[in-house]
Amino acid sequence: MTAPAALLGPCPRDPCPGSITVTGFCDTCLRRPPAAAPDPGPPPDVRPQDVPGPRHAPATAGGLDRDGLVQLPDIPEPALAEIVRTTARPPDGGRRCGVEKCAGTIGVAYDGGPVPDHGFCPVCGTPYSFRPQLRPGDEVGEQYRVLGYLSPGGTGWVYLAEDIQLPDHRVVLKALINTGDAVARRRAVEERRSLTTLHHRDIVRIITSKQHRVAGDAEPTDYIVMEYIGGRPLDQLLRAPDEELAELFGEPFGIDHVLTYGCKILGALEYLHDQGLLYCDMKPENVIHYGREIKVIDLGAVRRIDDGATGLVYTPRFAPPRRERESRGFAVDTDLYTVGRTLQALAARTAPAAGLAARSFDRLIGRATHDEPAARFTSAPQMSRQLWEVLREHRALSGHEQYPERSTRFEPNAVLFGAALGTVPSPAHWTGRTGEAPPDLAIGPPGPQEAARGLPVPIPDPADPAAVLLGPLAAGTPERIAERVRRDPAMRTVEVALWLCRAYLRRPDPGGTEAARWLGEAAALMGPDLAGYDWRLAWHRGLTHLTEGRVKNAQGEFTAVYATVPGEWAPKLALGYCSEALGGRARETEEFYEAVWERDRAQGSAAFGLARVHLRRGDRERAVQVLDQVPSTSRHYDAARIAAVRVLAGRPAGVSPPPAALREAAARLAELRLGEARDRLIAETRENVLAALPADGGGDFPVLPEGDLFAGADSRRRLAELLYGSLRGLADRAHDADERGDLLDRAYAVRPETRF
Repeated sequence: MTAPAALLGPCPRDPCPGSITVTGFCDTCLRRPPAAAPDPGPPPDVRPQDVPGPRHAPATAGGLDRDGLVQLPDIPEPALAEIVRTTARPPDGGRRCGVEKCAGTIGVAYDGGPVPDHGFCPVCGTPYSFRPQLRPGDEVGEQYRVLGYLSPGGTGWVYLAEDIQLPDHRVVLKALINTGDAVARRRAVEERRSLTTLHHRDIVRIITSKQHRVAGDAEPTDYIVMEYIGGRPLDQLLRAPDEELAELFGEPFGIDHVLTYGCKILGALEYLHDQGLLYCDMKPENVIHYGREIKVIDLGAVRRIDDGATGLVYTPRFAPPRRERESRGFAVDTDLYTVGRTLQALAARTAPAAGLAARSFDRLIGRATHDEPAARFTSAPQMSRQLWEVLREHRALSGHEQYPERSTRFEPNAVLFGAALGTVPSPAHWTGRTGEAPPDLAIGPPGPQEAARGLPVPIPDPADPAAVLLGPLAAGTPERIAERVRRDPAMRTVEVALWLCRAYLRRPDPGGTEAARWLGEAAALMGPDLAGYDWRLAWHRGLTHLTEGRVKNAQGEFTAVYATVPGEWAPKLALGYCSEALGGRARETEEFYEAVWERDRAQGSAAFGLARVHLRRGDRERAVQVLDQVPSTSRHYDAARIAAVRVLAGRPAGVSPPPAALREAAARLAELRLGEARDRLIAETRENVLAALPADGGGDFPVLPEGDLFAGADSRRRLAELLYGSLRGLADRAHDADERGDLLDRAYAVRPETRF
């Protein structure tokens, strides 16, 4: 016996005697209670120039809804005249005959004539009828009065009706188009059974079922009674003129709206999949945008995941290729394929996503609709997460502030690769030099081994039997852990093998052979069916190639990772480095680094990569701007401040700093508290300025900023004396006699001749 639903209070709709249940609906009239009217507040200050506002509420620019998705505009309910027809028209394009194993097509127009609404199958001769059994004004179950016809669904006529007892309450009635279709009758029973048990905010809700007998019929026809969703199907939005679409949305229809639709649709499909059901027929016309929400409608194609016998209902344009449909039927990844095609159709109406997000979106659609089912997303949450990440990337690159959010695929990364720019020069900067001129500011990419060690680590699969043991493994050497794995079969898992691969790559003298062996072990443990599509293997192959200096090979592996998890930042950071190291197009390198940096200001490696790109273009100012964006809460903040001073006062590509940059460097240097390291930074800056001056003292001497850095120097001689003093000070703190001697030699080389 089913327990009665808890009651929240009486239904406020007069004269309904029912009560509101915990579902939010009345147990009698089956409607939600009306929203409470807000406090009207003081009367408005109406001025003559005031004009009525739009009849719907556009989304707040850049606003997010309660799920962290883009706030959709409040789409008004269309007038009945726009959606209801009082005459029925048979569906265009014909339908497959409903007789089992018959491949005939019924309802096809010939020689430009009208679509026949009844006839016989040209193959098996079975009669069919597309004539609706209800007409406007008919009453069904003594409760609902038909108002007119809506667009026919995949298998059934759809009518708009109103509750006779509650005239303002509209519902949708659905019955079969061809009542002689035995397959469709079984689907209708399945739809009713499925709908009755489903309760999800983004899936249309069944209210009840009613029977209605037409004169002359031996049996009554069953009608599903569903809630009426007063909005616009997405396919209508696709066909709407640009002006109408802009008015509805209050802004251009954008890729962020498409991504939001996708996340909401996938939430509904996730719920169906959890119930053991497939949707099968996702397409824009089966999703309605109403208010600020969406509803997935028309569950006539729903089937159980394990149902391999029932005929499929689908729309060829959005379904996988025929060969696949016939060989394996439908599965979860097939539902995700139809979502991918739906989003692709919607995106065709928008401007491309911002920056690299356009490529990320294409990669996401590419994976969802991959020709090989094993390469597709495996679950709705998995695809939804990547949609969410691409949405964050697009918004970040569009200028919206993004808040850090931890990746579900990669561990937080504390290592900064390419940190040389933000490191104060050591004494070797002077002692290990040949020639008199100071070296140019290093603006090239770091070495591939440094980059490999600075890239993040994938989060272990929690389903791995040894995942909980990976933390303690860090205390052991890879040799000890490898020996332990050989002795303990429980330790022989994919995640342990990947950990050992990384451990051998991190050694001072990387063990490439051992790393490759353990990577092969991980692939063997996965098995051939999974290993070919697991992005973790590609990521570790990329790390191995980088460690051994094969940057081009690494780029190929990281590209494969990007195609699999297109919303993640880590493969973009890796690809940014590979593009930079290979001397690729500067704009491509910049796009990768920018996509990471604009989205997460904790990724210092991306900031330093962007700074190097700008410096190679000769844009000192933009390089400093990027470094200044590193937040004070970042562990890379001090390195960024040092790098900014070195960029302002340095000689990238042999170009001396302009006076304005020197003034800014002097001001920033005064704020740095670096101890002895500050003296080396001062020495480097003084030497760079001295190197830019003519050796013979000719020309105008630049006006140097005031303060300790240049101590009022007004001539080349005075600046050389200051540099001599800096180098003598460094020599006094030398680590050994050789270092002291080299520093003194460098000091005496710049000391001006004594005058008498």
